Amino acid sequence: MNTLGTIDRPLTHDPKKQAPMKPSTHEPAGSAIPDSTTAGATDSRQKRTREMQLIPEALARAHMHDRLQEAEQERRAMRLATARRMQRRAERASMRARRALAMAVMQ
Repeated sequence: MNTLGTIDRPLTHDPKKQAPMKPSTHEPAGSAIPDSTTAGATDSRQKRTREMQLIPEALARAHMHDRLQEAEQERRAMRLATARRMQRRAERASMRARRALAMAVMQ
């Protein structure tokens, strides 16, 4: 008996090159369970997989956004503190100038 291939050991593993399956004689036609894999299910599965692969990137983007906001708030706080410090310094200089002017007028 010279067989080219069996179910367990096919001649080729490429499904396109294998012989098509013949319908069974002891099973009525149309009794097989229909194939549940559809294009929509495959697309949604691929979309979910793509979304799952992009989750770390989205997390990193959100983390960077938070860090940038924190840095901007810190810069604003530093500018405010610097502005208040310079305002106090200008007020002290103004008071010194007034005193000096008053002393000069008094003499």
